[in-house]
Amino acid sequence: MDMGLLKAFIEVHRSRHFGRAAKSLFISQSAISARIKQLEDELGTRLFTRDRNNIELTTAGKKFLIYSENILNTWNKAKQEIAIPDNVDLLLSVAALPSIWDIFLADWLGWVHANNTSIALQADVMRADSLTRNLLDGTLDLGFVFDPPKTPQLLVKELIPVPLIMVSNKPSISAEKAVQKDYIFVDWGTSFGILHASQYPDIPPPKLRAGVGRIALEFLGKFGGAAYLPEAMVKEKLGLTLHKVEDAPVIHKDAYAIYSHTSVKQDAIEHSLNWFNKR
Repeated sequence: MDMGLLKAFIEVHRSRHFGRAAKSLFISQSAISARIKQLEDELGTRLFTRDRNNIELTTAGKKFLIYSENILNTWNKAKQEIAIPDNVDLLLSVAALPSIWDIFLADWLGWVHANNTSIALQADVMRADSLTRNLLDGTLDLGFVFDPPKTPQLLVKELIPVPLIMVSNKPSISAEKAVQKDYIFVDWGTSFGILHASQYPDIPPPKLRAGVGRIALEFLGKFGGAAYLPEAMVKEKLGLTLHKVEDAPVIHKDAYAIYSHTSVKQDAIEHSLNWFNKR
């Protein structure tokens, strides 16, 4: 299978436009059209419906998309594994939600690098659904999430709990007042949302909903307000530009490591997670 054909297929699907896909791959539009036609000829079916202003996957195209992404990911993973230096035993590919990187994973990554010289590391940021899918298809070794998937193929290890505290740019403000005006709601996952709603059932719409703690922190610094953020993320600002809202309850958020129970790298993964036992 020509990987160039798969790249063309996936890029046309993502952009829904042959011209934009061609620009992304630095080839001509006629070349990308030829690649899609060649792929369709090899498969014996159409992969796209082509209207003037709309390009959609056919039923066959939707089915093939899953396989094409898996093939391409596996190919890229194989190239990475083969390319590691002779003095390195294995490549450990890691991904996490953006907020988890901000909280503690940078320190963990440094520890793994310093204490495992025979391991090469690849680190990425991924959404939870992409992270789970890549773990299941073997193109990712280790993931970090807040709400682990209930998938029997994956092992789940609970890590250190993350205390989320409400902070404000205003000192001595009450939680009741903090959530009434200029409040920033950070989506820390389903369990946090349930606890937050039970604690603050009748608050007005927040001035910002943020899916990443870093976004909320930067917005809070520029425009003021209040938000629930990890204590580790704001500790250097407490008492200076930010202040803990003392009567707001601390909400603990559990973080988890997830990895395949059939991984040939399981020993290396579990050794790397020893860092959390020392926290």
